[in-house]
Amino acid sequence: MLGQLEKLKQNALQELENIASAAKLESWRVHYLGKKSQLTAILRSLATLPLEERKTVGSQANEVKTALETSLEEKGQLLREAKLTAAGEGHIDITLPGRPFPVGGLHPITQTLYEIYDIFASMGFQVVEGPEVEWDYYNFEALNIPDEHPARDTMATLWVDFETEEGKRPMLLRTHTSPMQIRVMEKMEAPLRVIMPGKVYRYEASDATHVPMFYQIEGLAIDKDITMADLKGTLYEFARRFFGEDRKVRFRCDYFPFVEPGVEMAIECLVCNGSGCRLCGNTGWIEILGAGMTHPQVLKNGGFDPEVYNGFAFGMGIERMPMLRYGIDDIRLFYGSDLRFLRQF
Repeated sequence: MLGQLEKLKQNALQELENIASAAKLESWRVHYLGKKSQLTAILRSLATLPLEERKTVGSQANEVKTALETSLEEKGQLLREAKLTAAGEGHIDITLPGRPFPVGGLHPITQTLYEIYDIFASMGFQVVEGPEVEWDYYNFEALNIPDEHPARDTMATLWVDFETEEGKRPMLLRTHTSPMQIRVMEKMEAPLRVIMPGKVYRYEASDATHVPMFYQIEGLAIDKDITMADLKGTLYEFARRFFGEDRKVRFRCDYFPFVEPGVEMAIECLVCNGSGCRLCGNTGWIEILGAGMTHPQVLKNGGFDPEVYNGFAFGMGIERMPMLRYGIDDIRLFYGSDLRFLRQF
């Protein structure tokens, strides 16, 4: 049987030398290394041999198999190289380096989101996401915005009819990320610190400062003895780390139905450094977000006792952050798929 193996090896290698195509190479592989090949039959018959002869024949058969597989790989590589050379003759110089493929990257909005995540994560906030198709209760009612509230008029809402066993029930594409405040309070216990990013939708025309779909991040912290100083310190630290350590911050009173008191936060204009210019309307300040202390009724709607717990909330538009940082004057550029713009980030 040893002589049979040696003769098999010599015949196979000699035949391999004369192969000049991939199809014939595959036929050679099936004939000498396939499941029905002579070599495979020898390997399967080892169990019938005496122990000493089995060791010798088995070792020799494995060596033959390894030699044939190695030769097969080398021959395949030679045929592939020959094919490339033949294809390139008269067309391309295959000795030249290839053209590099353009390297992709994260969208600037995604980059901004990740940076904001890192900033708030370092302050103990965790990221929570929620549904984009929302119930009226979470989007409005639980946030102190009942049917007759004028604040509903400022949010051009996209409504959806949802079929239930009782009939159609109105749903909507969320107009802000604030509904997540109630959802988080229903599922989590104090103390809690979360940021809630996501897409929001408004039924309005696109222009340089408005698009029907954009991103927001909502922040919420609830514990005992939280004060306005905690809110201001948190947001000041965010502005300092996102816009620069020397950037000044201003807080002014504002109204939002789900906080009391409410504030708007503005930063010193990045173009004129507070002296007044066209971008900031000659005020020296640019508003970046709204915030406030969580309204007691909102705490109660979320399942917290306002006599024991209090908290703060804030919300910001994500597109506004890179627009201010890089001086971008049209929000539509983020969603226009213009690679000349996107490759700058």
